[in-house]
Amino acid sequence: MALIKPHGGGNLKPLFVMDEAQRADLAKEAMSLPSITVSSAAAGNAVMLGGGYFTPLDGYMTKADALGVAKEMKTASGLFWPTPVLNMVEDAGSIKAGDRIALRDPNVAGNPVLAIQDVTAVESFTDDEMAMMTDKIYRTDDTAHPGVAAFNASGKTCIAGPIKVLNYSYFDKDFEGTFKTAYEIRADMEKLGWSKVVAFQTRNPMHRAHEELCRMAYNDLSCDGILIHMLLGKLKKGDIPADVRDACIRKMVELYFEPNTVLVTGYGFDMLYAGPREAVLHAVFRQNTGCTHLIVGRDHAGVGDYYGGFDAQTIFDDEVPAGSLDIEIYKADHTAYSKKLDKVIMMKDAPEGHTMEDFVLLSGTKVREMLGQGIAPPPEFSRPEVAKILMDYYQSIDK
Repeated sequence: MALIKPHGGGNLKPLFVMDEAQRADLAKEAMSLPSITVSSAAAGNAVMLGGGYFTPLDGYMTKADALGVAKEMKTASGLFWPTPVLNMVEDAGSIKAGDRIALRDPNVAGNPVLAIQDVTAVESFTDDEMAMMTDKIYRTDDTAHPGVAAFNASGKTCIAGPIKVLNYSYFDKDFEGTFKTAYEIRADMEKLGWSKVVAFQTRNPMHRAHEELCRMAYNDLSCDGILIHMLLGKLKKGDIPADVRDACIRKMVELYFEPNTVLVTGYGFDMLYAGPREAVLHAVFRQNTGCTHLIVGRDHAGVGDYYGGFDAQTIFDDEVPAGSLDIEIYKADHTAYSKKLDKVIMMKDAPEGHTMEDFVLLSGTKVREMLGQGIAPPPEFSRPEVAKILMDYYQSIDK
């Protein structure tokens, strides 16, 4: 059986320039073009466009596209899309429609050229339009929300137009073997003979509950494989760095999953913390990697208490029009270790008579305290080999 079709029903559309000679010519041309250093968000968008994750988009959205996507999850042409993909600047200077410009990377020393853009429009948003987009995408205007703060810090002017991507920023170098494009993941799945694949999104190390959740979905859906797909871009203060997370997840998969049932990969994008809207974006680009299902659990892509526990699930029922996506959602409840049953279960499936005391439940704060003191969380909560990696990390930052 073939893999699921990319979003839009056509072929995958990576915007990375595959031909080496052509890429070298464009890099040379870029030296003579007007250039701007883009925001970290715009750089992440370029990396995702380059890797085919944002198929079928061909570049940064216009103002009309962005407003339509914010309001109704549709571009001006009617394509279903959940979050604006923008190149926002504070001041576009003399850049105008018809220009060809070089986009420089804010996240790499020396700001090398990341992509070349053919500018189709330079447009500014009003304060009211920025407020509307913020409210629709993040469901809050609280500037303490890290996504709201980042979205409103890049300026109010968007530079729209198609791009040609020349590199993958720091991701392929810093996360060699983990960072993968959508087309590389598809190729890996085809090689393994997979066609029914469930994706697990993470920005954290995986505890026993996450591990079992992947196993439950794999078994319930009779899948060929699991894609553990971790975010490698910028996070909020206090989140665990990607290299530590990567080591934890690889150790867990190596020791506790059957060989050739899991692909451990990562993608180059900054976390939006946009809760429900980001869950839908996750579904779009997981479909583009070839996944048929995406696990969406409690507070998926959330932060603080801005979203209800299951808002990221109900958006697929209440707001995503039928037929917009081919990927399906595997809805997960909170999972935890039951001392009574001696295994991890979804809490909603607990037999009658189970109380909260029957579960091994630890807050993130409590776990961080334990790890920082060199105390391993109970094995029902975290695999000892994973806890060891985390203890070493927390003790290194406390010194």
